[in-house]
Amino acid sequence: MSRTAAPPDSSHSGAQAHFRALESLYASAPINALFRSQLEIEREGQSVIRFEVDESLHHAAGAAHGTVYFKMLDDAAFYAANSLVSDRFLLTTGFNLHFTAPVRSGKVEARGRWVSGKRRVFVAEASLVDEEGEEVGRGTGTFMRSHIALSGLPGYKVGE
Repeated sequence: MSRTAAPPDSSHSGAQAHFRALESLYASAPINALFRSQLEIEREGQSVIRFEVDESLHHAAGAAHGTVYFKMLDDAAFYAANSLVSDRFLLTTGFNLHFTAPVRSGKVEARGRWVSGKRRVFVAEASLVDEEGEEVGRGTGTFMRSHIALSGLPGYKVGE
């Protein structure tokens, strides 16, 4: 059984505004015009991305392409980690991905969860769960603080 650290307390002032600003940042990313999805952050260290798989996301054998798995798992883990950091944008420095089942169509959730790290490097994991509740993919990423201020990014809108 793995042990994970407890996330920092989210009761501090501004946590909810930070979460909404991260959701806005996610929605503003140009890549999401290609991958219709919605991010939700309810508390520090956790995120959920909801999306739907249809034929437009298929590879030649008729199931979701691996890019969909990677993008959604990376984003869910990333936002779970960045929910703990209110001043800087994190960068993915590594990501390990496991495909467990094909997805042909339907609603899917990418569920991200912070695992460890509080200063410079963060570890977070994510799982993809189909509409029947079955896990179809899993990944673990490492994320590092960048020099990019969240407040300087046009999509990061606090208090709007």
